[in-house]
Amino acid sequence: MPLASLKTYLHREQRLLVGLVIGAALASGFIKLAGEMAEGETQAFDLAFLKSLRVAGDLGTPIGPHWLLSSMRDLTALGGVTVLTLVAALAVVFLITRGRFQQAFYTALATGGGAIFGTVLKSLFARARPEVVPHLVEVNSLSFPSGHSMNSAIVYLTLAVMISRSFEERKTRIFIIGVAALLVLTIGFTRLYLGVHYPTDVLGGWTVGATWALAMGLIATRLQASRKMEQPGEDPA
Repeated sequence: MPLASLKTYLHREQRLLVGLVIGAALASGFIKLAGEMAEGETQAFDLAFLKSLRVAGDLGTPIGPHWLLSSMRDLTALGGVTVLTLVAALAVVFLITRGRFQQAFYTALATGGGAIFGTVLKSLFARARPEVVPHLVEVNSLSFPSGHSMNSAIVYLTLAVMISRSFEERKTRIFIIGVAALLVLTIGFTRLYLGVHYPTDVLGGWTVGATWALAMGLIATRLQASRKMEQPGEDPA
């Protein structure tokens, strides 16, 4: 193996190892969080946090200026099923039109599979929505983990990683992924501000979503590298 190819291989393996360590840490964090939540150990924190976002003596009124509530309702829609499905579908169609069929498949699998996995987790834990404060938007599903937090992490982080790989500059990649992460964090916070999720719901959604997106990214990278080794003259797209 040429020296340059060997360096590239070692660098790729190093990144894979780092990714696996981070993924394992996130998965372990979710398992620990879910266990403590199921045993009721997080209940006091959950209730206190939600109350802290409401005006003292009037739990139906959120803290902050009047326009903030309207903004939170607008922002939370970015993590809803309709918007995320549209964003994921447009991304898949765009990749297909560019002839990047593998990336289109990975994107569809990551977003669709993640949504199904989240539904299974909600049914498994069957946690009811918080009732300590009035809900400021309508909700119907179960609470843990937060679907908005999890699915936004899956969709936006997956797309960010995919887009960032088109740029060689490290600063550009960090900026793209950083913007996606900030968006995911913001969506999660809106669920707390609107009183429809406990903090542990949102934390659970973030950890599951990030773990899923990371796992899918590692699998895609691994398969792409294997394909490139088998067909070195072909553009991996």
